[in-house]
Amino acid sequence: MKKVLTIAGSDCSGGAGIQADIKTITAHKMYAMSAITALTAQNTTGVYGILDAGADFVGLQLDCIFQDIYPDAVKIGMVANKDIITMIADKLIEYKAKNIVADPVMVSTAGSRLMEEDAAATLIEKLLPIATLITPNLPEAEVLCGFPIKNQADCIKAAETIAKKIPTAILIKGGHLDDTADDLLWDKGDIHWFKGERINNPNTHGTGCTLSSAIASNLAAGYDLAASIQNAKNYITGALKANLNLGKGSGPLNHIYQFGAM
Repeated sequence: MKKVLTIAGSDCSGGAGIQADIKTITAHKMYAMSAITALTAQNTTGVYGILDAGADFVGLQLDCIFQDIYPDAVKIGMVANKDIITMIADKLIEYKAKNIVADPVMVSTAGSRLMEEDAAATLIEKLLPIATLITPNLPEAEVLCGFPIKNQADCIKAAETIAKKIPTAILIKGGHLDDTADDLLWDKGDIHWFKGERINNPNTHGTGCTLSSAIASNLAAGYDLAASIQNAKNYITGALKANLNLGKGSGPLNHIYQFGAM
């Protein structure tokens, strides 16, 4: 059985973070492990509190995982402060982690900053460059490149700019572009567009977490990067089309739709 590790924050309502990742990995018939970076008090209506784990404890979790059940892929989500970021980067380098998918949770899709600037700088300098793939949404890509992204041409220019300081593959998620919903994969100068299907479903809580953990699962299965992204996008599409409707706000996905559940 393939093993996938998620390094992220906990969502007590189960729609995003560690919980979404574990559901996604399990839906891909793989063994899920987790290193929790923070506890959050949140639900479909918002985030009401965050309690960071200490960097040393995050490091201890990673020691326990890598020294016993070595993961075939790693997904990184919410990492709240620079000490935790530094610890994660050091441990992943120490254990020669492979197939790392980093979702840079810096800015929400609504445009709110979720990370202090010093932590963001450490993320860009130490953690993102060791990833196999980073998956910024449009606001995050704008932070990384330093200019607005409105169309496909802007996406290409942004990827070129980001790649100069973060020399890894980049998937810019284009769900909020003006002219399309397509995603751009930039990989060492090669460009691949993934056609995006707009689905009429307001319940999108945890889509970024789910996509990145699905990509990691596909990499663990041995698919190449482009195939892993396409397979993950197909999975997300199915989870959205299942039209699960829970909570009073933007609800979660049906992560196990392919099993005929719910």
